[in-house]
Amino acid sequence: MTIFHTALDLPRPLTARLARAEDHLALRHLWLLFRHDMSGFSSTLPFADGTFRSEWLDAALRSDRGWYAWILTADVHPIGFALVRDADQPVRVLNSFFVVAGARRGGIGLQFARAVLSDAQGEWAVAYQEQNRAAAGFWSRVTAGCDRSWSETVGAGGVVDTWISFSVGSGRAC
Repeated sequence: MTIFHTALDLPRPLTARLARAEDHLALRHLWLLFRHDMSGFSSTLPFADGTFRSEWLDAALRSDRGWYAWILTADVHPIGFALVRDADQPVRVLNSFFVVAGARRGGIGLQFARAVLSDAQGEWAVAYQEQNRAAAGFWSRVTAGCDRSWSETVGAGGVVDTWISFSVGSGRAC
């Protein structure tokens, strides 16, 4: 468990930890907020029941091979999550990352991302959508000081993903 500090007026303590079974419902709700935010970059619409695709979340909640989930809380309030895939591979992927709008801009996301990344030494990769300028700045700050490389892939609907690859050293994000 990692405890964070921020100037934002949020309930304390602010903690990040691996998700447990009792966190699954909260993670499903946060997932809807995340997918809603992402729909602005991919023009994705929700299904008829108001949900979005969730196979990545499902894999992490089932603890499928190489998948796991983190949760970020402010006291009892779930305020963010991170999904990691390929944890059993030479390059881990920070697959999905989200902090609710009310907890952004105070450094919590940066601390949370670095806590997740510093949990495992080695090679990492993170993708963000090219048109998501806030994400570009965020991931550049998270990986500042790392030896980084960038690449791009074009996915469904012509959405361009920018990938950052970097190494995490002992006990720190870079």
